[in-house]
Formats: sequence, structure tokens, C-alpha cells
Amino acid sequence: MAQAFENSVALARAAEEHGYERVWYAEHHNMERIASSATSLLIGYVAGKTSTIRLGAGGVMLPNHAPLTIAEQFGTLASLHPGRIDLGLGRAPGSDQVTMRAMRRDPMSAESFPQDVLELQGYLADESRVPGVRATPGAGTNVPLYILGSSMFGARLAAAYGLPYAFASHFSPGLLEQAVAAYRAEFTPSAQLSEPYVIAGVNVVAAATSESARQQFETARRILVRGLVTRAPGAPDYSDEEIDEFLTTPNGRQLASMLTYSAVGTPDEVGAYLAAFAEKAQADELILAHQSTLIADRVESVRLTAAAVLGAATV
Repeated sequence: MAQAFENSVALARAAEEHGYERVWYAEHHNMERIASSATSLLIGYVAGKTSTIRLGAGGVMLPNHAPLTIAEQFGTLASLHPGRIDLGLGRAPGSDQVTMRAMRRDPMSAESFPQDVLELQGYLADESRVPGVRATPGAGTNVPLYILGSSMFGARLAAAYGLPYAFASHFSPGLLEQAVAAYRAEFTPSAQLSEPYVIAGVNVVAAATSESARQQFETARRILVRGLVTRAPGAPDYSDEEIDEFLTTPNGRQLASMLTYSAVGTPDEVGAYLAAFAEKAQADELILAHQSTLIADRVESVRLTAAAVLGAATV
């Protein structure tokens, strides 16, 4: 696990070196391949080993936490690393039902997500909505908030609150264009944001050759699908051949569709794909999920992609 954290540092340093704007970490629980469950701790660790790149949560699953707790955590980060901390917010559990119970999460807590966002925003702006309660640290840091989602709910909430909207099209592509259109049409300016701002997620594997990139992507896709179909207790460990055969079935194709938006190939091929995708998504910024399984390949993908899009879309 310690190596996973060092790999995260290596990726963030590569992103910083090659001109990326930010790196975000997602809150997930009880998932062997994801080590960002203690999201604010990981952000602080990486921030201490980088210099300029913005770091944030993509995102904190707010119904898992009290808004005051998150305000204090991210207020602490913003005080230690001023001007470098983002706070993306989602309302999903970031886990399965069993893990939700282990976290003592109320199954109805997602219903208060809109009110919790406002409460959190108030703490960070030093305009607490709870009389007598002030986030220390946190008050007055005005850590920028982003609404994350893959549905119409998040799009309309971000528009109503005048916050940036990040769509998880890198794994849930279905409503991308519909949600972005609704967000842009319904956007109301706020103290944080005067005009709509859209971030769209896209998978990337950039390599020196198309063949190498395709092989890396196929490996990553098998790992993703294998993880999804073997989560049930007692499920067998399927071979690559069995996973490939499963991907030809309707259920397999449905799982594979999670990676619909994927830029795979040489830098020129990846750059062209990302430009077309940004236009399709009407995105102001792309957030890239580099999918190579080996850290050296992933760092190389970060470098090659930056070279391909330098001077084009923000990454």
C-alpha cells in the first residue's frame, strides 16, 4: 500500500512538471485497487511532496461525513497549502451497501446533500448557517467547491448553486451531453462563479505506438471488468481468455461501455481524440484518468498527453 502512495506522488510530480492544472483523488471504500479512502490525508501527503499543482477531492462523498468535519479537513489543507486545494463533492456512497453499514452511514443521508453543500459552503466562507458554530481551520479559506455527478440531479444542483460541474464520463458516459446542456441552460451566477464551467472525465492511454497503447488499454479493461464480476464472495478468478469471452456477451459489453470515452494511441491520436471529445462534451476542462496499469507507463502517458495537448485544452 505504501508503494501506491509513492506512485501517486510520482504521478502528481509528473503532472506538475508537464503543465497539468490539478490532480484529484476519489473517495472510495472497501476497494482493493483504490487507496484514496482517507482522501484528505492523501491530498495532504501529495501536497507536501509537490510545489505548485492544485490537488483536491474528486470527490468527497459528502453524505458520508458531517459538513463541519469536511470544512475543517479542507480548511486545514488550504491553510497549509494556500491556493492549491480543490473540493469536489458527490452524493454517492463510494462503496456498496454492506460497506455503507460498516461506515454507519444513514441510507437516507443522500437526501440532505443539497442542504449539506450549503452548510459546508457557509463554513468555508465564514458565513456559518449554524449559529454558534465556526470551522477552525476553514472559516474564510473559501476552498472552491465543485459538484461531481453522472446524472441530471448533479447538473441541476450545480447550476442552481452557481458551482462548477464535473461529469464522470470516464466511467458513466450515458447522460453526458444531456446533463451538460441542462447545466449550461439553467446556470445561475454565484459569488464563486460568474459563468458555467464544465469538466468532463475521459480515459487516456498514450504510448509511443498505437499497438502498445492498445495493449495497455486492453489490460486495464480486463482488470476493471474482472474486478466488477468477481466482487461477489466465492466468485472465481477468471482468466484473461474468459474475460475476453465475457466481453462479447451483452452483460460484458454493458460493462465495457463504462470506458466509452477513451483516448488510446500515440500522442497525435490522443490529442485529436481529446480535442473532439472536449467539443462533443462542451467542456471547459478535461480531467484525464490515465489507465495504464504500470506506473512507468502511466507517467509516460501523462508526459505524452501533455505534449500532445499543450496550448489546447486545460488538462
